[in-house]
Amino acid sequence: MTAAATDALERFLARVAAEVAQGTAHKLVLARYEGAEPELERLTGRPVLLRGQPHWSFVWRYRTRDITKNLPATEVARALRAWIAQGFRNAHLFTPTQEVQLAYSRKGKASLRSGRLHGAGVEAPAPAEHNRQKHRWVDPQRPFLVELGVMDAAHRLVPTMARKWKQINKFVEIFAHAFAESPLAARAASQPVRVLDFGAGKGYLTFAVHDHLLHGLQRQADVVGVELRGDLVALCNGVVQRLRLQGLRFDEGDIARRAPEPIDVMIALHACDTATDLAIHQAVRGGAAIILCAPCCHKQIRPQLLSPQPLRPILQHGVHLGQQAEMLTDGLRALLLEACGYDARVFEFISLEHTNKNKMILAVRRAHPKPVGDVLDQIREIKRFYGIRDQALETLLIADGTIPAF
Repeated sequence: MTAAATDALERFLARVAAEVAQGTAHKLVLARYEGAEPELERLTGRPVLLRGQPHWSFVWRYRTRDITKNLPATEVARALRAWIAQGFRNAHLFTPTQEVQLAYSRKGKASLRSGRLHGAGVEAPAPAEHNRQKHRWVDPQRPFLVELGVMDAAHRLVPTMARKWKQINKFVEIFAHAFAESPLAARAASQPVRVLDFGAGKGYLTFAVHDHLLHGLQRQADVVGVELRGDLVALCNGVVQRLRLQGLRFDEGDIARRAPEPIDVMIALHACDTATDLAIHQAVRGGAAIILCAPCCHKQIRPQLLSPQPLRPILQHGVHLGQQAEMLTDGLRALLLEACGYDARVFEFISLEHTNKNKMILAVRRAHPKPVGDVLDQIREIKRFYGIRDQALETLLIADGTIPAF
């Protein structure tokens, strides 16, 4: 770092320390992250009171999750120094009257600028008590939550539904971020977003996505939940009718027997074994911009697996072999989605304390797909190493010509 860059950084940190100490800083933002964590987007901080003492609450905003950490006010400037060094190229300090910005150019040159804020002169908001109500992606006042038994008649959370409520909110958060990244975000709001939810069950997530499209994103929606159990289909359609919801319905059926159709978003949570592959294949054939899967069971690949050296002593334990079969199955699914033009990620959907089926595959159609040959080479090498002969999604995609045989 040049002397000029060091001077700009030190002046910015000194200003932060002074404003924080005086209680006049009310927001910090670190942006333009270019460090080692590809999904990290930005870091924001605000003052809070913890047990009556001044602290700052910082939120690391990733593509699919947030992480929060609280620090005493006296440690803020020192922490900022470390975080900026880890790869943030812009840093912003907001006071009641000014924004102070530290910015790094591509060549590492730092500049420090400050400007008067519009409407300056108002007092900074008082630090919030940290036990305030958490932000929710789904409004607890929505009528469908009462109909499905998540909330009582007074829109208070039913205690036994606490885990389901957290799952619903987390899913909508993931969907909202995926929507913002996808080609759907640039589409006209009047054009309905077509959603197909395979294995909709009681419809918790189906109703929530429909509600978020209409009320959160102000989009028209055409949402269909598909479920094998006729009693659940009747229950959900009864709720749709009572609430007079437009653009939402539930059909009885399964993935294998449903004809391909154009869709924008495909959801398949807990589809067992190769049913997940069938759902993904339907989504790819239908031109889906967003695919959200939480796979269940991984039976197809496990019997095929070799135990190559030097992994054989580890894989002699059945639990490890099962975990590896799960990892390989979902890893290959993600690679095959990349070969089909998607940006695919595999991550923990929700904490294991809430469900043991916690892995999610999220795929968003890319504007500039990766070279298919490179991805297929990776798949070929993985299959050779582990002795994998057949994988359902690969077979389906080759059969209809979506990817070449390899």
